[in-house]
Amino acid sequence: MTEIISRSEQKRRLKRIEDTAAELAELTNKDLAKFPGSEEMKKEIVAIRELKGGSRKRQIKHLAKIMRQEPIEPIDDFLADRKGSHLKEEKIFHEAERLRDTIINEAIEDQDMCRMQHIDWEPDWESPILADVTKRYEGFDEDAARKAAYQYIKTRNKVYYRELFRITKAALDLEEIRKRAV
Repeated sequence: MTEIISRSEQKRRLKRIEDTAAELAELTNKDLAKFPGSEEMKKEIVAIRELKGGSRKRQIKHLAKIMRQEPIEPIDDFLADRKGSHLKEEKIFHEAERLRDTIINEAIEDQDMCRMQHIDWEPDWESPILADVTKRYEGFDEDAARKAAYQYIKTRNKVYYRELFRITKAALDLEEIRKRAV
């Protein structure tokens, strides 16, 4: 199942890339020598250093456009290692929130469909999103996530909502640890 990303989420993602570009504009020459990005990105970073005001903002947006054409993971890792940037942690946090909300929305849709068909909604509902997340992240506990989503939909108790977030965040953190170990 392909996931539909809302325009608001697309804008938030672009804003996060712009924030990364703004941090890159503050790199020193020594850091820039070790920077994993392309030569074009390095030239843009050097050009941004000399600018002020609106022209600087425009160039940062241009750098963000260039960054969208390349993998962003090595850049996030570089910033986290060299400058102690929290952008990567925020990115993981927002991804966990998005996964939680996607799972909840799918569960609500399935419950509504069952209600329209006058059948009981069961905790083991058909969930392509849960199956996809389980495939993508090895540490994801599908059973616990399914139970937390089911309990939240049935009771609207925020404890289960937070539990589902904790489960998704743990899977994303574990995936990040695995990537760093390789």
